[in-house]
Amino acid sequence: MSFRKEWDKYRDVDEDELLKKLSEVELQKLQDELEELDPDNALLPAGLRQKDQTAKAPTGTFQRDNLLAHLEKEARERPDKEDLVPFTGEKRGKAWVPKMKAEEPIVESVTLEPELEEALANANDAELCDIAAILGMHTLMSNQQYYEALASSTIVNKHGLNSVIQCTQYKRVPDEQPNLTDVEETLKKIKSNDPNLLEVNLNNIRNIPVPTLKAYADALKGNAVVQRLSIVGTRSNDLVAYALADTLKANTTLKSLNVESNFITGAGILALVESLQYNTSLLELKIDNQSQPMGNKVEMEIASMLEKNTTLLKFGYHFTQQGPRLRCSNAMMSNNDHEPGDQRLCLTVSRGHNSAGHSWSGMWRRCCSWEQEQSSSLSDPSPRARRSGGPFLDNDISK
Repeated sequence: MSFRKEWDKYRDVDEDELLKKLSEVELQKLQDELEELDPDNALLPAGLRQKDQTAKAPTGTFQRDNLLAHLEKEARERPDKEDLVPFTGEKRGKAWVPKMKAEEPIVESVTLEPELEEALANANDAELCDIAAILGMHTLMSNQQYYEALASSTIVNKHGLNSVIQCTQYKRVPDEQPNLTDVEETLKKIKSNDPNLLEVNLNNIRNIPVPTLKAYADALKGNAVVQRLSIVGTRSNDLVAYALADTLKANTTLKSLNVESNFITGAGILALVESLQYNTSLLELKIDNQSQPMGNKVEMEIASMLEKNTTLLKFGYHFTQQGPRLRCSNAMMSNNDHEPGDQRLCLTVSRGHNSAGHSWSGMWRRCCSWEQEQSSSLSDPSPRARRSGGPFLDNDISK
């Protein structure tokens, strides 16, 4: 947690204000430092990758001939180094002898009877394929063609030798339909608390600016309707993660948050997980498949935070270390075990059908209506409700 606290104090720093306070000398010094930060930048010419550090004054124009003559003179005057093993001219080992090329076999010409010569000359591909099968040349055809030609007295191969190798015909898979969500209109509905907007899905919309995503997070602070927010594949970064963390501290309606497949680093993920200690309504959080791995230290901190949380029921992340994975798994199992039975059943049957063919959506409505009836008529609950403890325990879903 120490390195995150060091980063938090630089998060809201205004760089323009700092640059305005610098003098010309300090700006020149900063520019010199920046020039030395990346001397291996291949996009800059070799002479501009580092500042000139030569303090000696130039002695004159460059003279190539004089330089070559000086180097040649220095080379002649410098004595050669003595060999550690002096050369004596003695030959060691076996002399290399080239291998003899294998003689090509002489192919003798075979003379057939005139009737056979005429039959082979006029045979089509199907007939040649059957002849090859009879002669045992199975490499020219498939196994099915080979055995069918041997078992039949007629020509069974109607396609000839061109049908030996055939590519597999793959089925075309249609492309996924683009997300047609109107970003601006949805933002207006969130700000106005539209009662029909229960889920916001911005998945795979790559052209959403970061300020717009932050505006979504700010609008959700005062929203009391939206229960699910998904921004998968929207190129969100740490700024969006910090804004969502502030949203979770104030929002009491959101139940599911999905930020997978984005560019959020470990600091942004830790900010999201840390905000859960101020939120008791979020039941599902998915953060997997970010652009860079979190690392062992971040995973250990995530595990420590989740162990202190008692309301989160589902956490979507693929841990690389076994220790944090087991700790988070135990924490989620403990939260699900301590969750009230009626609320856990409502979360489990959100969509689909059960083994008896009943619709989950109908069961969801029955569950919600059952809770309303129990809250409105606690004085005289039905015998079945008192006996079973809920509307689902007599159905197949409880077994």
